Amino acid sequence: MTATSDKTRVLTGITTTGTPHLGNYVGAIKPAIAASQDPSVQSYYFLADLHALIKCQDPKRVEQSRLEIAATWLALGLDTDNAVFYRQSDIPEIPELTWMLSCVCAKGLMNRAHAYKAAVAENEEAGNQDPDKGITMGLFGYPVLMAADILMFNAQRVPVGRDQIQHIEMARDMAGRFNHLYKGQYFTLPEAVVDERVEVLGGLDGRKMSKSYNNTIPLFVSEKKLLKLVRKIKTNSLEPGEPKDPDTCTLFQIYSAFATAEEAAAMRAEYEGGIGWGEAKNRVFEYLNAHLREPRERYQALLEDPGHIEAVLRQGAEKARAEAAPFMDRLRQAVGLGRFV
Repeated sequence: MTATSDKTRVLTGITTTGTPHLGNYVGAIKPAIAASQDPSVQSYYFLADLHALIKCQDPKRVEQSRLEIAATWLALGLDTDNAVFYRQSDIPEIPELTWMLSCVCAKGLMNRAHAYKAAVAENEEAGNQDPDKGITMGLFGYPVLMAADILMFNAQRVPVGRDQIQHIEMARDMAGRFNHLYKGQYFTLPEAVVDERVEVLGGLDGRKMSKSYNNTIPLFVSEKKLLKLVRKIKTNSLEPGEPKDPDTCTLFQIYSAFATAEEAAAMRAEYEGGIGWGEAKNRVFEYLNAHLREPRERYQALLEDPGHIEAVLRQGAEKARAEAAPFMDRLRQAVGLGRFV
């Protein structure tokens, strides 16, 4: 099943282990929402809740995160008529495809995965005799599950951060090997799409905005909390009136991720003119707050109506499975697991 329609297939997922923050929005949600409203694009958006189990064994946290992330996407305007929006765990064909791909994927390829190598390096630095201490098969085989997410719907383009490009290359490798072994064009080879304008958003301390660093600005915190967090963003000791470098400033990076090119250029000029940090932080807060006020209200209303979110996701799963089930029948036939009659 290669893509047959004129529409470009784009797929994005977010792991359901935490509350969505500004970095998630800029890196994944914002481009996804725009694509969902584009009639020339067939979009697939999913809650990566099977992936969540790799990192998190707290059921309440996973459950709450699924709800919050679904509400976030809907509050920000995801077009669920044009796009397919579903929970990964609602598509049983995905774990089945994961096994098929595991059987054609070289173990050496998984040995080179960034997350696995980082976990091994941590063990070695800690002096553990077993380099695989605490590493689960979920973590080790994570790129295979990600490949199944992508290849199940033959996504042509996958928006990712630069740190995720390796996973798309691995998915291409598995797709190509499957096509070769079973002598057919079953899978389209996906391409990574990296937004060069916004790489990885910085957090409160200047490092990458990440739940693991506890330096995030959640998307839909209250107005009061948002102001408090923006004021905590790390800056340097330059005084008002002294020119400041926007290119090394997390505050400017966050602003320009949301602003238009013209607004970012105007703020750049303010930096060169020596805007004070207090004034800059107030401007960034006011800008973010104005952009997030309406979606914040929609988000709160959605959280209070989980039945509506459930209905939207079930409808999405039906659309996804209408594609996944017949494709899996074809793949079963290809590998010799088809029905006898």
